[in-house]
Amino acid sequence: MEWDILVDGYNVIKNNLMFRSLEHKNLAEARNLLIRQLKNRYRHTDHRVIVVFDGNGASEQVSHDEHIRIVYSRYGETADSVIARLVAEARKAGRQVEMYSDDGEVRANVLKQEGSVHTTRQLMTRLNAAPHDIAQRAFHRQTMRRLYGIDPAYDEQDDMPRHRRKGKSSRRQHHR
Repeated sequence: MEWDILVDGYNVIKNNLMFRSLEHKNLAEARNLLIRQLKNRYRHTDHRVIVVFDGNGASEQVSHDEHIRIVYSRYGETADSVIARLVAEARKAGRQVEMYSDDGEVRANVLKQEGSVHTTRQLMTRLNAAPHDIAQRAFHRQTMRRLYGIDPAYDEQDDMPRHRRKGKSSRRQHHR
């Protein structure tokens, strides 16, 4: 199944502290950072990633930065209405839609068209997460270190149920 991932660009920038602090200095840099992070996160997928911003040109402006499609709405049209149109087009073409925004109206519109909605916070969590293969390798390494006893921070008793642990509990120590 093909997916379109839609990002309400300015909504993400306004609802995330890192982007918001950069926005106060230079809005273009905040946009570029968001696009760079989207490129990094989705570079190995076949998903169509579209980030939509409010624009002020005479017509809608569309550009591509590698595999990220960047859309600026035309003057008098909101990014919200562009997102609604893109969702309708994707659903009509049989593609699933995943949209990131905290805007209640945008979210309701996407849900009405049977798309999935996520918060800007969920997007940031996804953008900042380690790639899946790296996370798996790190988990495997940690497991092997524990298994072979080469992890000094590992305490075997942490994996035991409380009722089977040997030694004094902190409760017993306080009562003596």
